[in-house]
Amino acid sequence: MTAQNVLVPRFGLRPIVPLGMGLAAAAMAWLTTLDLTSTYAAHVMPPLLVSGVGLGLVMAPAIAVATAGVRSAEAGVASAMVNTSQQIGGSIGTSVLNTLATSATTTYLHGKPPSQATLAQAQLHGYDTAYWWSAAFFAAGLLITVTLYRSGPLSAQAAAARAVPTGQEASGSAPAEPGR
Repeated sequence: MTAQNVLVPRFGLRPIVPLGMGLAAAAMAWLTTLDLTSTYAAHVMPPLLVSGVGLGLVMAPAIAVATAGVRSAEAGVASAMVNTSQQIGGSIGTSVLNTLATSATTTYLHGKPPSQATLAQAQLHGYDTAYWWSAAFFAAGLLITVTLYRSGPLSAQAAAARAVPTGQEASGSAPAEPGR
C-alpha cells in the first residue's frame, strides 16, 4: 500500500508500475541462475524479495487505476470486473507456466537415461523455462504500461475523467426508474 498511498499520488502510475514490472522481470531472470547446490537464504530469498517489491509496485496501483474515474454508481461493477479479470488471468497464467515447465522437463528427459541427478536437472530446466517466460511476460508488461499509462498523478487524471459528461448527464435527463 506504500506504492499506492505514497508513490502514486506523488509521481503517478507511469514510472511506478513499469518499475515494478522491471523488478519482477529481473527477479525471474535472477531465479534462472539457481542450480542443484543453491540454498534458500543465499540464492532463493533475494530474488523473491525483489519480486515482492516489484509486484507491490504493480498490483495495488494497477487495480486502483482500473477503477479510477468510474462513477460511484458503477464502482461495484468496475471492481467486480477487475477482481474477475485478476482471478481468471492468474489461473490461466499459472496453467500456462505449469505447462511450459512440464513440457521443458519432459523434453529435457527425452533420450536420457533416468537417474536421480538427471531427474533433478530436468526439473531445474523446467523451472528455468517457466522463469524465463515469466520474465518475458513482465518485460512485455513493462513496455505496455510505459506506453499506455499517462504521466502525472492519478487523482488529476481521475478528476478529468469524471468531468467528461456522458450522454444522459449532458442532456440533463434523469435515468428512468425500472417499472415506470
